[in-house]
This record gives sequence, C-alpha cells and structure tokens, in this order.
Amino acid sequence: MEKLTQYVLTALICSVALGQFVQVITRYVLQVPLMGLEESIMFPTIWLYILGAVNASRENTHIRANVLEIFLKTERQHTILAIVGELISLAIGLWLLTWAWEFTTYSWRVWKESPTLYIPTFWADVALVVGLALMMAYTASHLLAHVRSLKSGSAQ
Repeated sequence: MEKLTQYVLTALICSVALGQFVQVITRYVLQVPLMGLEESIMFPTIWLYILGAVNASRENTHIRANVLEIFLKTERQHTILAIVGELISLAIGLWLLTWAWEFTTYSWRVWKESPTLYIPTFWADVALVVGLALMMAYTASHLLAHVRSLKSGSAQ
C-alpha cells in the first residue's frame, strides 16, 4: 500500500508540475494561453492535496501543537494524551465526514461540469469524502495502537 501511495502521489505532483510548466511557457513565453488548462490541472491538484493529507495521517506525521507534552513526565501520560488527541480527531473527523458525504451525494445528484472542458466536477468533489474516510480509518488504527500500548503496559 505504501508503494502505491508513493507512485500515485508522485504521478499527481508530476502532472501538476507539468501542467504549470506548460501554462507558464504557453502564456508568458509564447503569448498563447491554453484554454482549459487551469481546469484540467485542478483535478490532480485537489487529489494531490487530499491524498497528501491521507499520507500524513497514515504516517502519523501531521503537524501538532502538543504543548501539554512539555509538562508530562512519563510515557504512560504521553500515551493517554495521544489517546485523547486521537479521540478528538476521530470525533471531529467523523463529523466532517458526514458533511463531506452530504456534499458528495449533492454533487452526484447535481452533476455539475467545469465551464470550459465540461469535466464533471464530481471527480474532484469525491476526493474529500474518500480522503476523510481514509484519514479516519488511519486515525482509528492509531487510536487502537495507543490503547493496546496502554493495556499491555509498554507505555510506562
């Protein structure tokens, strides 16, 4: 799964970079802007952002402001703080996931298209619900790992 994620993220970032490169060359060097290029770049850009967040969730490398860790002395206290943090993240994430699901069902029902290329915007909109669902799955797995660590006594 990790290799697949790396390949997909690499392909997305390359396609966005290539699209931006073509846009700069055609617009500013050749003075001939390509109509619809911004629209076509929007789709891989949205998926890149969302899947990048999923990857950070998988690796558990999201930016955190754990000021409380300064005052905690034992590994057990750090694990309990991590469990509380994961529970809060899971609660907020599941709440946002319900909103994303409602937005995705709305997007499916309305089936909007981009103005120039007539690409269904559903394919960009669905990234949010897919990304949040994957992030919540990884958050739940991290939560279970912390709980197991606390129960087994490895977090002293």
